[in-house]
Amino acid sequence: MKLLRTIALDSSDTFVFDGAAASGDWAVSGAFRFCDRDPTKLSGKDRSAFRSGFLGVQSWGWSTLVQIVHATEDDRRTLVELLARQLVERFGAPDLATAHFAAEEEVAFAQSLCAHPVSALIAVHRSASDGEVRESFRRLQLREGQPHGKAFSFMQVEDDTAPEGNLNLANMSEEPQRR
Repeated sequence: MKLLRTIALDSSDTFVFDGAAASGDWAVSGAFRFCDRDPTKLSGKDRSAFRSGFLGVQSWGWSTLVQIVHATEDDRRTLVELLARQLVERFGAPDLATAHFAAEEEVAFAQSLCAHPVSALIAVHRSASDGEVRESFRRLQLREGQPHGKAFSFMQVEDDTAPEGNLNLANMSEEPQRR
């Protein structure tokens, strides 16, 4: 059996989302978190979570990527129970039985995304159109034998000229002023 776990290749989720999921947290789509909100009126970090976040079940935070992992039946049962409790405590489900039913459906959907090999990374894109939320998922494939690494890497450049003055990242998109 396979399930989804959050994965952080860098610290970007801590900047993109109000609450970033803990790396290695069991994950589900999490689109239900927006069922009582108008997606067209979301902005900022809420909009980012709607558009591209997977829900880390224990942390109740968001992750841009999830990884397909081996899981046992006990792992699945634990995930369903944890999500059901979270639905009651954090989302206002009327009772544990109702929450358990919803959690089973959400976990089954997460399992349906695990048709790819173990270790594959999955990304989501959500949109809203005509009152419906649409989700599309894509697999990010590593080259043969390449382990997961950092999402971004930096290299040192020798013999390069330093920029003049102070670099202000906030103003980089502005046109330079002519003198």
